[in-house]
Amino acid sequence: MGFRFANVEGRAALVSGDHHYDIATVSNGSLSSDPMKTLTRPDRLATLAASLDGHEPAGLVAEAALGPPVPTPRNVFGIGLNYLDHAAEGSMEVPENPLVFTKFPSCLAGPTADVEMRSDYCDYEGELVVVIGRGGRDIAAADAWSHVLGVTVGQDVSDRKVQFAAKPPHFDLGKSFDTFGPMGPVLVSVDEIGDPNDLRIVTRVNGEELQNDVVGNMVFDVPTLIAYLSQITTLATGDLVFTGTPAGVGAVHGRYLGDGDVIETTIDGIGTLTNRCVRIGDLRSPGDT
Repeated sequence: MGFRFANVEGRAALVSGDHHYDIATVSNGSLSSDPMKTLTRPDRLATLAASLDGHEPAGLVAEAALGPPVPTPRNVFGIGLNYLDHAAEGSMEVPENPLVFTKFPSCLAGPTADVEMRSDYCDYEGELVVVIGRGGRDIAAADAWSHVLGVTVGQDVSDRKVQFAAKPPHFDLGKSFDTFGPMGPVLVSVDEIGDPNDLRIVTRVNGEELQNDVVGNMVFDVPTLIAYLSQITTLATGDLVFTGTPAGVGAVHGRYLGDGDVIETTIDGIGTLTNRCVRIGDLRSPGDT
């Protein structure tokens, strides 16, 4: 049996139905309240999840203040141009190898957090986020899913003005503003999601559907990404991989996010992010006077 894991006000929790259960409480203190520590014990999480009927829930998920399920990962990787239609809409060549960049872990935010913008050129990118469980180096593609703790929903929010302010582009800076990595609402273990290739990513802005595709249409699938990354750096428990976004991003169509816009990002079987955009100021470049 698998599990659904959440970060409730900074405390590790399990989710069953409409309710959440405090892990430190239901485990009688044998598991930590710290989400990062608890994620190192997936075997215990699965066992505990199977016994929740005998415990009192801590509250309703709908009323909980949820943070990112993995709040302080060591590494956050992003993958560019990983859907054929997305590459085509931007008249970009499909990469021969994964186009990898990093997002600063400080950009991560919860599933209902505001997205704080500093320009008129901010964009949405709905994505499946893979969470590494058992770490390792030189992981074979055939073994990759056994190294995945679970998956969640992510938004790779991007300030295109900053991203393309220099040559080569600043993928890392443009995608790493504080709040530019909403994720959640829960982390779902691999054995709970069925065929991952059937997972469908849908992004809506103010109720209008702008992205809709399935994970099976990735250029480089999850096992390929894990095998490639682990040749270069040892992967650790809690490392995140934002696996790429489908077609429909705003920059291609001249539709950027504005103050008050609401981004909804859904993957069936995992859940929905609902993030309001808030313009908090203007970014000043070094050359501005």
